[in-house]
Amino acid sequence: MATLVTGATGFIGSHITSKLVERGEQVKILLRRSSQTSNIDDIDVERVYGDVLDVDSINEALKGCDTLYHTAGVASFRKEDYQKMEDINVQGTANIMNAALEAGIKKVVHTSSIASIGVDLKGGIANEDTKYELDSLGVKYLDTKHRGENVALEFSKKGLPVVVVNPATVIGTGDIYLSSTAFILWFYKKKYPGYMDGTLNMVDVEDVAEGHILAAEKGRVGERYILGNENYTLLELFKLLEELTGVARPKMKIPYFMALASGYFVERILGLSFPNYSTMDVDSVKLSKFRWHFDSTKAINELGYKPTDIKESIKNTLTWFKENGHLD
Repeated sequence: MATLVTGATGFIGSHITSKLVERGEQVKILLRRSSQTSNIDDIDVERVYGDVLDVDSINEALKGCDTLYHTAGVASFRKEDYQKMEDINVQGTANIMNAALEAGIKKVVHTSSIASIGVDLKGGIANEDTKYELDSLGVKYLDTKHRGENVALEFSKKGLPVVVVNPATVIGTGDIYLSSTAFILWFYKKKYPGYMDGTLNMVDVEDVAEGHILAAEKGRVGERYILGNENYTLLELFKLLEELTGVARPKMKIPYFMALASGYFVERILGLSFPNYSTMDVDSVKLSKFRWHFDSTKAINELGYKPTDIKESIKNTLTWFKENGHLD
């Protein structure tokens, strides 16, 4: 039987696909004809054209499969992408899960995010039991990933063997859309005027891909597993990036309300947009108030998940940027 990967041309999905093929598995992928395929052009997989909003294409892709990795999704903090996230992250998840249930798929790994967990509002370190309480922020990415995850878990109650994984901020090679690695590129190019009281947890894409495969093999149905690594404040992260790149970090601390007003004016009034995780858009500024620190102990203990040295991940990201012309 084959394994289907949705979102296989993307950052996480392409690494999962590559690892599965290296293991000798028969792999099918569901992709749009407009997708950039540079991440998978050299990988021997069967392609089915369509997307998660096209139920017929989903059904065709699932034929002959017993395992599904659903990584397709939209990660954006741009207002212009709000409807796209609603469609793909929520309705698309419902479509693929329903089709998988009807097809009798034996194991499903749903790629969620730490965004769907939220934060420990008391300032602690969040884990899989943390209650999502960030609806009032109006950050569409968080809300759609949270609701998409709930959709997947509801299908586990209907008999579909779903395991959820929640990657942190993913870095490494192959981020062709400059989604979660863009903040490193912006730092290198000295685009940050200052820093704020933001925090994040970083993890290598290779570790996240391996975590997905471990979840398929060992994950408990109806459970979720945080795939993270090191926790940093933005100041700590900028100091680390300064050490590894030789680029001087920004020294000015920007007050929250100044950043929020600036982001609103530039994004919502002038209509300019920034890469994800730039910390210069309205949604990113809103999230900077919280402590986005996470504990991956459950994945380590139950799955055998072993995150690697984050410094090497940053170096690999920079090397990939250079090889692909992003540092020119």
